[in-house]
Amino acid sequence: MTGPRLRDRVQYLVARALGHLPPALQLRLSGEPPVVVDGLTLHPNVQLLRALRLRRRAPGLMEPSYVVGRARYRREMIALSGPKTPVGAVRDFEVPGGAGPVRVRHYASAGGGTKPLLVYYHGGGFVIGDLDTHDEPCRLLCRYADTHVLSVDYRLAPEHPFPAGVEDALAAFRWAREHAAALGADPARVAVGGDSAGGNLATVVSLLAREEGAPPVAQLLLYPTVDRATPRPSRTLFAETFFLDESDTEAFTRCYLGGTGASGDDPRVSPLRAPDLAGLPPALVVTAGFDVLRDEGEEYAGALQRAGSPARLHRVAGFGHGFIHLVGISPAARREVVRIARDWRALLDDARA
Repeated sequence: MTGPRLRDRVQYLVARALGHLPPALQLRLSGEPPVVVDGLTLHPNVQLLRALRLRRRAPGLMEPSYVVGRARYRREMIALSGPKTPVGAVRDFEVPGGAGPVRVRHYASAGGGTKPLLVYYHGGGFVIGDLDTHDEPCRLLCRYADTHVLSVDYRLAPEHPFPAGVEDALAAFRWAREHAAALGADPARVAVGGDSAGGNLATVVSLLAREEGAPPVAQLLLYPTVDRATPRPSRTLFAETFFLDESDTEAFTRCYLGGTGASGDDPRVSPLRAPDLAGLPPALVVTAGFDVLRDEGEEYAGALQRAGSPARLHRVAGFGHGFIHLVGISPAARREVVRIARDWRALLDDARA
């Protein structure tokens, strides 16, 4: 495994210091007036981070290859995460996956009582990311939603293309549903969630588990990718320089679907295109204002509502894709994730009622 380099740690310290500057000074250091797109204003902290990224000509997430991009993403996300948020306990082990054991990490909620369990799937375009890149977001969800979290290290493309990730995600959910009590969690409140590609897996698991007659109790969908077949305005508005470029999503799709015969019309790839969204569990759908995936996520929330499935939509207006990774350097991003965690717990409590 590749850990952060000295340069990554220095960049974290600099970014953290800049994140605590007054907003007006952050804007001044960005070297440009406030960025306004589609009636939304980029948060000053995010604008400064974006400007620094552009100045150092940061490569695309898959450049020059998925192998290099995967290692770079791991180093940078671990470095950016900062000090670990304490939780009750953390333990790594394996559970049965779609084609063999899958690593998971259990974050136990502190305090007494039986708490809900969130089965969490990390983002990264189905190609990059792991348990460590998403450790701090999972800790925040565990602590501030007061829930157990089971993070799943599903198989990645292109070594394991579609539907390997779906198979592992569903198998992990089935295991969690059967073993929640052994983890100290409430077997009647096993939920699914994830960010970006992980949000996609959470939606697909909800669809497949519904067909099995045992759906999760709720879904937490953080800027999910839910439709690879239909272009929407946000994919053009934020196609470049807003943390996730459209070229990144296209490269991820080639790795995930290439050579499999699957297409964006498959509901297991694009759950927004599923013929029936009725009977799905309540969902908290979170989007980012400056994100290529914004419009499809918000349309998915609307589609759930029209199908009679309770869905709450929360747009984090001034941020771009991947803001859950800024919690170690941006006080504003951390506040947003804490707010999401608390909103998530409120939805879980309402679902139980």
